[in-house]
Amino acid sequence: QVQLVESGGRVVQAGGSLRLSCAASGRTFSSIALAWFRQAPEKGREFVAAISGSGYSTRYADSVKGRFTISRDNAKNTVYLQMNSLKPEDTAVYYCAAASQPYPSDSRDDYPAWGQGTQVTVSS
Repeated sequence: QVQLVESGGRVVQAGGSLRLSCAASGRTFSSIALAWFRQAPEKGREFVAAISGSGYSTRYADSVKGRFTISRDNAKNTVYLQMNSLKPEDTAVYYCAAASQPYPSDSRDDYPAWGQGTQVTVSS
């Protein structure tokens, strides 16, 4: 089972940037897709971005396309989420998730392993 630990969340002003990191354990890191989801207060957990095991294929929610970039460093067992032009509606707990296959799905059901989350707050 892959273990995931997120970091990098903090309070940032609207229009600012932030980079989240997720460190993973496990020898199969490069063979699995990774994703970021988020959950705002009183809302369901929603897909943000995903990246294939190789890193060559990515997928984004429409709400973050053009502003967020997902990337991974397989040598460091780490996945990143670069967030630019942040908006107050981006405020949420951000979760890192690991799939059991290499394709970047946007479905929560395809991600059996989850981190504890990191809080991102965007002030207006």
